This record gives sequence, C-alpha cells and structure tokens, in this order.
Amino acid sequence: MVGLSVVLIRQAGEAGHLYGSVNARDIAAAVTDAGFTVARSQVNLEHPIKTLGLYTVSVSLHPEVSTTVTANVARSADEAQIQASTGHAVNKNEDDDTDVADAILAEQKAAAAEEFGGADDDADVEGDAGEAGEE
Repeated sequence: MVGLSVVLIRQAGEAGHLYGSVNARDIAAAVTDAGFTVARSQVNLEHPIKTLGLYTVSVSLHPEVSTTVTANVARSADEAQIQASTGHAVNKNEDDDTDVADAILAEQKAAAAEEFGGADDDADVEGDAGEAGEE
C-alpha cells in the first residue's frame, strides 16, 4: 500500500472547483477498489476535497500504523495522468484564461524541440519566408 495513488474522477468547473466534494468514503472506496480493504473511519481527512489536484491523505491501518495515499482528483483519466506527471492541477488560469495543461504541453514541446534540434525548425521558417519573398 506504500506509494498507492488512487484516481477519483469528478465533474468540476473551469477553475477547478468540484461540483461536489470528495470525502473519506470516496477515498476508502477507491483504495478498496485498488485491492486493499479500508473502512471510511480509517481515512484521516480533515476537510472534504473541493478542488482538482493531488492530495496526500493519511490512512490508519492500526492504532500505531499509518500510511499515506495520494488522491488524484481529476475530470478525466487523461487529466489524471497529466496531473500525476506534472504535480499540478489541470484547470484554467484565472488571470489569463489559458489552460494550464496547454501551457504545460507547450513547455514540454519547446523543451523537446530545443533538445532535439530546435534550430532546424527556425531554418524551415526562414526558408519558407525566403520562398514567399521570391514570388
């Protein structure tokens, strides 16, 4: 059970606020579905989860033994994968209305382009501009 991560799919608004909440019962059910028998009373959750993201939740297995489980609350399995790999919730940035997932993917593409010869992309752009000027 060490290092267990459970995915909880929920509906949420663009800013990441859930249209409900995730409580101890939901987490206990997800852990049980993952193959470990856990009762709701064993999940130590101070407040219900009300936004998308990754949460570390303590689970008491015995009065002297406890472990942590990562609850990945997302809108879909794809978003859960992005959240797990980046460690950030996938939601709209309230300041500029850009999707955080889009921004993360753009950063990853830029890093990959730089690593695998981003200069070739620049040469293609210059070559296209030169051809347009010749017409």
